[in-house]
Amino acid sequence: MSTIHLIANDFQQKVVDFRNNPKEWNYLGDKPAIIDFFATWCGPCKMLSPVLEELSEEYADSIHIYKVDVDQEEELSALFGIRSVPTLLFVPMKGQPQMLAGALPKAELKNVIADILLKNE
Repeated sequence: MSTIHLIANDFQQKVVDFRNNPKEWNYLGDKPAIIDFFATWCGPCKMLSPVLEELSEEYADSIHIYKVDVDQEEELSALFGIRSVPTLLFVPMKGQPQMLAGALPKAELKNVIADILLKNE
């Protein structure tokens, strides 16, 4: 398993139907998720990418890790108010997602996965 690149239409089917329900968060996934809003030119994004690949292997049965290229998916970037990259959106199965900006170290990401994504699983 590896990270999954999403375009807007995939996002609408796998994460949330933002076009038909723009004011309501209703997660459509079957596992909690991390969504990495990144840019190909971003140094910290390039440093974070292999860490997310490792985590996608370690947590393959527990979470999805999606990637959204902010330059290619401007609609999604605007929808989530992405102003800096990388920005990570942590999406639990129940409740509201939480957003953190910056390239977090692997140990901190594992703590966030445990505390936000897998806590009530």
